[in-house]
Amino acid sequence: MDLTEALRTTGAVREFTDEAVGDDVVARVLETARFAPSGGNRQGWRVVLVKDPATRRRLRDLYLAGWDDYLAMTMAGLTPWAPVTDRDAEARALAAARPEGGHEPGPFAAHLDTVPVLLAVLADLRALAAVDRDFDRYTFAGGASVYPFVWSVLLAARTEGLAGVMTTMSIRREPEVLALLGAPDHFALATVVALGHPVHQPRRLTRATVPDFTTIDRLDGPPLEA
Repeated sequence: MDLTEALRTTGAVREFTDEAVGDDVVARVLETARFAPSGGNRQGWRVVLVKDPATRRRLRDLYLAGWDDYLAMTMAGLTPWAPVTDRDAEARALAAARPEGGHEPGPFAAHLDTVPVLLAVLADLRALAAVDRDFDRYTFAGGASVYPFVWSVLLAARTEGLAGVMTTMSIRREPEVLALLGAPDHFALATVVALGHPVHQPRRLTRATVPDFTTIDRLDGPPLEA
C-alpha cells in the first residue's frame, strides 16, 4: 500500500470478524513497528500479547470500570478527564449517571476479551526523557517515546490485512492492570491495542483541514493554506 494512502485511511476500527490472527502475523507486525523512533533510541516500550482467557476477561472488566464514567461525561458534553476542564461539571455528570445503573457499554467494550489480538503496551519509566516531568501542570512529553511505536503497529497491521485501535481506558485502573500482567512499579501502561480482520475497512476519514490547526509565526497568526 502506498504510504500516503495508508496515512489517509488508517482509522480506528473496533469491529472484527471471527477470523483468528496467528502469532506469526503479530510477530511480523511488531517486527516492522520496532523501527519507530524514540528519545535517545532507548525503545522504552514493552509489549504483552494477552492470550489467556481469564486474563483477557479481567482486562475487559478493568476497562469497563472506566468506560461508564467516560460515557457519562461525554453525554454531558464534556471531554472526559481533560486536563483543563470544569471539575464540578464532571462531578455532577458522574453523580447523575451512577444511580441509573450505568450505560450500555457497546459491543467493543463489552466484548474486549474476545477480539482476535490484545496487545498491552507498557512504558519503562526509566527510559523516557520526560523533559516536562517537573512542571506543575499535566505533562505528556514522555509519551513521545512510546506512541510513535503504537502508531507504527497500527500502520504495519494494514500490510497484513488487519486493522485496530489503541485505547487508553485501562489506564484508569493501571495498578491492577500492571499487577495482572506481572509488571513492576517502574512500568506504566501506555495503551491497549486491539487488532483483527476488520468487518469494514475505513476509507473516507473525517479530519480538520490544515488551516484549521496550523498558523504562521504565532498561535493567533494567519492560517497556513493547504
